[in-house]
Amino acid sequence: MTIDPAGKLGAKPDGLWPPPTNPIRIDAFDLSVVDDPHPLYLAHEREIEANWEKEATANPHLFNGQMVLQRHLTYDRGVIRGVAHVIPYSTLLWWRKQPDPEGALHLFGFAVIVSSDGAIVAIRMSDRTANPGQVYCAAGSLDLSDIIDGKLDVAGNMAREVREETGLDLSEAAADTHFYASHKDNRVVVFRIYRFPVTAEELTARIEAHMPHDEEQEIDAVVVIRSADPEAHNYNPLMLPILDWFFASVRS
Repeated sequence: MTIDPAGKLGAKPDGLWPPPTNPIRIDAFDLSVVDDPHPLYLAHEREIEANWEKEATANPHLFNGQMVLQRHLTYDRGVIRGVAHVIPYSTLLWWRKQPDPEGALHLFGFAVIVSSDGAIVAIRMSDRTANPGQVYCAAGSLDLSDIIDGKLDVAGNMAREVREETGLDLSEAAADTHFYASHKDNRVVVFRIYRFPVTAEELTARIEAHMPHDEEQEIDAVVVIRSADPEAHNYNPLMLPILDWFFASVRS
């Protein structure tokens, strides 16, 4: 799979990206971050700033911090390669509102927390966030702390976001050998299964005990998922292929 700088999905003969409903195994990443500004930000700076004023007025808890947004991505034989730029968070908020989100790609990671009794333990986002009420795995965009020697550390991002939002330590879980990825509307979610040796009830209690101490107050509930039913919760759309894939593998 190749996504060009204009954000168009294309195909290479030796590396076809599968349909969004079919997650593919990922063996390695080569995700570089360059110093110059993202072309999307340079082209739409005024619109981005005007939209931020509206967003911040509607939700003063939002923070316009720095994060990473991809300009180019390729998939070939199990490896995702990409070039990204550091942007203000306001750029992402503007870009995701566009009816045809060209000019950028948003790659991020989901750590799929699985309990000893076979449930996925996810979270529901609070009204303080840009995704209020949405249910998905504890996660956050790649940012400056995830850049190591000019490369993005996806696994490190997952561990940090899970620790910050839930208080859980991914080192206590058995991580599956491989990552997987799916995509929708120029968004690429990379995910990995982390199996904890405790039940969903115990994980829920641990996360709920952490929630009052989270300065950001990003989540307002723990959600235990035991089926792929898309109507069970207000899921972020990128969760649905993961649920189908996971619960199909459980049944097989």
